Amino acid sequence: RPLWWLILHGVILRTRPAKSAAKYRKIWTDEGSPLLSISRKQRAAIGAELERAMGDSFHIALGMRYGEPSIRSGLDELCGAGCRKVLVLPLYPQYASATTVSTYDAVADALRAVPVAPEIRFAGSYYEDPGYIDAIASSIRAWWSERGEPEKLLFSFHGMPSALIEKGDPYKEECLATARLVRERLDLDEEKAPVAFQSQFGKGDWIGPKTDRVLAGWAGKVEGRVDVICPGFAADCLETLEEIGIENRDAYRAAGGGEYGMIPCLNDSENHVKFLARLILENLQGWGEA
Repeated sequence: RPLWWLILHGVILRTRPAKSAAKYRKIWTDEGSPLLSISRKQRAAIGAELERAMGDSFHIALGMRYGEPSIRSGLDELCGAGCRKVLVLPLYPQYASATTVSTYDAVADALRAVPVAPEIRFAGSYYEDPGYIDAIASSIRAWWSERGEPEKLLFSFHGMPSALIEKGDPYKEECLATARLVRERLDLDEEKAPVAFQSQFGKGDWIGPKTDRVLAGWAGKVEGRVDVICPGFAADCLETLEEIGIENRDAYRAAGGGEYGMIPCLNDSENHVKFLARLILENLQGWGEA
C-alpha cells in the first residue's frame, strides 16, 4: 500500500489528469461530455419506450460508475420516487469483474446510506443476445450503405489484464463470441474482421492482440478503407471518440495507412433503444410492480 500510494500521488495524479483533460478537449461538445449527453438521450428514449409498454408504473434513473450523476444519486432518485423494487442494468454487454462486478459493489455501497433499502435485481451481460447482435450488424450495414464496404473491419474491445482472464473472468470469450455472431450476421470471415483490444496502460501483460498493433500491421498493406467498431461500449466516449477516432486514426495514417473510418457506438439509435427496453422488460418479468 505505501508503494502504491507513492505511485498514485507522485506520478499518476500529477500526469494523468492533465493528459485526460487534453484529450477531453478534443471531443467536448456544446452539450458537454459526449458520454453524459448520449446517456441522457438513452435514458429519455428508453423511458419513452417503456412508457408505451408499462404506462407510468415505473421510474428510470441514470447512474454512472465514475462521475455524475453517480450510482448513489440514481438510487436516491429512485428511492425518493417511492420505488421499492429496483432493476440495475449495467450497460456493459460483456461481463467483466472490473466493470460489471464493480457496478454491483458500487450499488451495494450506496445502499448502506439508504434508510430503507429497496429490493434489488441485477440484469446480466447480453453479449450474445440476438437483439444486441442485430443492432450492431444493422449499424454496420447502415455505415456501409453510405460509404461502401471496407477492405478490413476491426472489432476493438476494451483491454483487460491477462491475470484476470487466467483467474476465470469470461470477458475475452464473451468479446470473441460477440464478434463471431456479428460476422455471421454480415457473412464475414475472421480474416476480414478480426478482434483486438484497446485502452491498455502500465507494464503488465494485457490480453491481445492490441488494437494499435493490428492497425500498424495493416498500414501500407491494406489498400482499401479500414473501419473500426467498438461493440463493448454502449455509448461513444473518450475511449472511442478520441482513442479510436483520433489517436489511432492519426497513427494509422502516419504509418502509411489510407482511408480510415470509425463506426459510431449504438448510442441512442432506435434498434439499441428498443433492444434495451425489451431487455429491461424481460428482467422485470415475474417481479410485480417495480
